[in-house]
Amino acid sequence: MVSQNESLTKDQANIAGYRQNLVYQADALVYGDVTISFSAMEVHRGGQPVALTRKEFKTLAYLLQNARRVISRDELLNEVWGYGCYPSTRTVDNHILRLRKKLEPEPARPKHFRTVRGMGYKFLA
Repeated sequence: MVSQNESLTKDQANIAGYRQNLVYQADALVYGDVTISFSAMEVHRGGQPVALTRKEFKTLAYLLQNARRVISRDELLNEVWGYGCYPSTRTVDNHILRLRKKLEPEPARPKHFRTVRGMGYKFLA
């Protein structure tokens, strides 16, 4: 059963016209069967917890906060790993691949994590 507060949050998100497939619940974000709690740093898919590393969680959070915008590998490296604290852009590719495997219903045919050739990644809400 949905609480009145959760229902109000969903209605406010819909009225505002904010990303039609993303629903905010207090400090959580829901898309499809995936729920991300930012304060608890937890992710659930289909009601089951998904184990993410700290960098995977930070990568996911950054992509969600910038949904529908193409994020370059360099930008992700700077924002998630910190300026000058990373070995190569291949690091981002590996993290995105692991996120796809853990969160996409069919990782071979991603619905949410899109690669934009020569540019970076985009999260489609």
